[in-house]
Amino acid sequence: MNPLKALADYGQSVWLDYFRRSLVSSGELQSLIHEDGLKGLTSNPSIFEKAIGGGTDYDAAISALERRGDTGPGAIFERLAVEDMQLAADALRPVYEATRGRDGFVSIEVSPYLAKDADTTMAEARRLWREIARSNLMIKVPATQAGLPAIRRLTSEGLNVNVTLLFSRKVHEAVAEAYIAGLEELLANGGDATRIASVASFFVSRVDTAIDTILEERLRQAGAGRAALQELLGKAAIANAKLAYQRYKEIFSGERWERLAQAGARTQRLLWASTGTKNPRYSDVRYIEELIGPDTVNTIPPATMDAFRQHGRPRASLEEGLDEARRVIAALDGVGVSLDKITDKLTADGVRLFSDAADRLFGAIARKRAAIVAGGLDRQRA
Repeated sequence: MNPLKALADYGQSVWLDYFRRSLVSSGELQSLIHEDGLKGLTSNPSIFEKAIGGGTDYDAAISALERRGDTGPGAIFERLAVEDMQLAADALRPVYEATRGRDGFVSIEVSPYLAKDADTTMAEARRLWREIARSNLMIKVPATQAGLPAIRRLTSEGLNVNVTLLFSRKVHEAVAEAYIAGLEELLANGGDATRIASVASFFVSRVDTAIDTILEERLRQAGAGRAALQELLGKAAIANAKLAYQRYKEIFSGERWERLAQAGARTQRLLWASTGTKNPRYSDVRYIEELIGPDTVNTIPPATMDAFRQHGRPRASLEEGLDEARRVIAALDGVGVSLDKITDKLTADGVRLFSDAADRLFGAIARKRAAIVAGGLDRQRA
């Protein structure tokens, strides 16, 4: 069996961490759904920047929007993104229906420029929800301090939320609490919990990149103690994720959760994000093979998806080696590496990187628009 499709046997859903409009028009998205068991997709400013700025797929659409009078880069991008998410959501609608609303979702992110303001984050989330108007849409909200109250409020209003830029187990608990409190408020106001879905996007490979950088610098300086540092290389991200999953199982059990479950509420699944391997010394499929387990999602970039399809080896790995995972986290503390400080920095850096991608995206749209306008003037002169 196709290793990607086999992940469903272990309770894990495969989503694609990528989108461009031609995925739908070419039939490639349908092929991924049928051949690989694809059950959803995610987008972010970096993905849109590559899709819109890195090719000609969107030139005709930008030209049409220009003629219609949508002249600002922000207005043009939003119209393109709304249309993209509608196309993708419609293509995935059969998955949504077949899984009774558990899968089949597309995700779009609120502007990273709003990450520190809960009110404007919620206003944009509501507007995107209305404009895209698809029940299999998720609005991505970052796991910042401002994001937490937005997650609760948007959930209480009946929006599906994908919580992004989540690195810390401590923050994951706060995110899950916001989701559960939002569901409780929704039900208290007479809402329907059966229509709500949410994921907590727990970023993986970036944790190893950040911690390995510190450990390698220590190794260059170390005399004694090198073996302890060497042993920790490449271990933190998977250990962190495995322990987050154990906490997920605890949070979504017990009397409080059972009351919500009886009303039809679904758990907020952990979604493994940032699962492309960045260190060439590590297996190109390690962040898939080592995190396979029930009620989880892995959103996979195209190159990593190709690699896993070719040589991935699925197994029930997510609950293997839990004692070792705890030992790794304790050992990091023992050598003076603060996982909390690193994950806090990764969240801030993630917001900045997405803001930088949005800057590049709007710049690319402005250049394309200028070229289209100049081309139209040249044709008029001719």
